[in-house]
Amino acid sequence: MTTDRYFSRAWMVLLLGAACGGGGGDNSEAGTTGGGSSSGGAGVSSSGDEQVTTGDIASSTSDEPGTGSSSSGGDEGPVPPEAYERWLKVELPGTVCGNNSQYKFFVNYKEGAKDLMIMLEPGGACWDYDGCSGKSDLGAAHPDGIPDDLMKDSGQSANISPLIRRDVEGPTQDFNMVYVPYCTGDVHTGNNVIVYKDPMGVGADLEFHHAGHTNVLAIAEYLRKQFPATDRLFLTGCSAGGAGSLINYYFFRNTIDAQRGYMMDDSGPIFPSDGYSLPLHTKIRESWNVDSIFKELPPEYPIADDFGILNRHLADMFPEDRLSTVFFQRDYNYSRYSYENFYDANLKEDIMNYWASDTKLLVNLYKTRDNLGFYLPYWRALNDSHCVSIASYGDTDIEELGLNLGDYIDELFNDEVPVGRYMESVQPNEDD
Repeated sequence: MTTDRYFSRAWMVLLLGAACGGGGGDNSEAGTTGGGSSSGGAGVSSSGDEQVTTGDIASSTSDEPGTGSSSSGGDEGPVPPEAYERWLKVELPGTVCGNNSQYKFFVNYKEGAKDLMIMLEPGGACWDYDGCSGKSDLGAAHPDGIPDDLMKDSGQSANISPLIRRDVEGPTQDFNMVYVPYCTGDVHTGNNVIVYKDPMGVGADLEFHHAGHTNVLAIAEYLRKQFPATDRLFLTGCSAGGAGSLINYYFFRNTIDAQRGYMMDDSGPIFPSDGYSLPLHTKIRESWNVDSIFKELPPEYPIADDFGILNRHLADMFPEDRLSTVFFQRDYNYSRYSYENFYDANLKEDIMNYWASDTKLLVNLYKTRDNLGFYLPYWRALNDSHCVSIASYGDTDIEELGLNLGDYIDELFNDEVPVGRYMESVQPNEDD
């Protein structure tokens, strides 16, 4: 694959694998609300080339133009954006990163657009002291908070995927775009404040805010008011963002008024729990308080012992929506998070065998619903075959079918054809 010129190996390690810091966000600027708290009204401040909206989404009375609706408790309509085709920073009270710094996300408006894409950032996961503090190579991104310049045009996150680049022709080029950074270690899903202790007994206790769910709910409400007449809603993300897109689809879809809904979980599959993923599911259930989130789903769609049933539940909740998962069959990144901490047999082929077995379970589940599709190429060298939609669509081909990921996304948006299901045949020794 010919990678984008903005892509570096160091950057991929930061965003797609371990927690390497991420340049902690500076909350000393005027207009920010450290720690997720707010006691004032809304205001607009500048941060480099980006703007920030602060203040309580439910009570702000500011009339200044900002990045979105500052709402005064009603549905008075969206606030015109400060600029089009530029990433604008938004901060909402009560939203925090794992270290309790102010959370922030970014919106890129396209004048006249009626379609909306929400992309959730990748970046590992954590459920212990080493992972959440950034000391482990299997940790989570941005342990020090979200940098204000995350989406600078010359930066790396702004170029993570052709799906959020307006200079790359593609199905989402003219969408309104939202980028949801990741700093809570919980695949955008947690609902817990937990204290992790240093197993070596050296470092101070780590109070960590697995606040992904709280952040998502606030973002969804903000977007509901800012984009009240959405035609197509597309939720996606890779790795932690992929899992987050699946888990949070109900909350975004149920909040934002959109005519049609689409989802692409890229390399963050939620496998059935009756396979090798059960120990992982058990662990995150405890650390992230996942059960409290599942209880917010409609009562006719319960989730008890099997997390994987969420895939089928979403298909049944939104039978007209088109939902998909994409990942490489030899993904040696997400698979390590899924199994390495939970099994003694951890050679690469052990991990790949667990992954293959769980993939079979998921494929069989997806085949039970007409609106569930998948695109599963075999392998590529980039990033240990992790995250299909990053950089470009190069080397995402299923050559025997003459398809690449771009073709698949085009098909996903085509309501006139069935949702595609494609799985490349085994390519022996391809990744030796």
